[in-house]
Amino acid sequence: MYARDIMTRDVETVSPDDDVGEVLGRLAQADFNGFPVTEDGIVVGIVTQGDLVDLFQTSDRTLWIPIGFPPFLESLTYAVDLSWDELDLGIDLARNVGRPIRDVMTKDVVTVGPKAELEEILSLLADSDRDINRLPVVDEAGALLGIIARQDLLRALKDERELSR
Repeated sequence: MYARDIMTRDVETVSPDDDVGEVLGRLAQADFNGFPVTEDGIVVGIVTQGDLVDLFQTSDRTLWIPIGFPPFLESLTYAVDLSWDELDLGIDLARNVGRPIRDVMTKDVVTVGPKAELEEILSLLADSDRDINRLPVVDEAGALLGIIARQDLLRALKDERELSR
């Protein structure tokens, strides 16, 4: 079984120029927690909820805040580290909402080709040091062909096990 056999082909992406507020709003409506960032079809990064929440973490105390006011379309709740010495969360929100995703995305994206075998995919998605939840599948030029999430891998392993019985 290869990456091309288990990948999801219809992949939602964002552009490096999309702003943080827009992407957070899209994530609030999505069943997943990150997007590949593409430019002219080429994967140039990946952005996750964690990357975006990190913009608003300021220090060592936790405050749970709902993110549901404009420009966000749906409420999400995030734990935000907040230093009570500097209550600048509102300033952080205002400052970061319009930032382009290129400023916050992970640029060093781990990808696989369509012929990557199940063992390689399993090794990457189970690597606790990298903590990767999804693997973009790209061609030789870096163009996005699909994506494999951990649940896709689990489904493929289950199907393979059932076939071998």
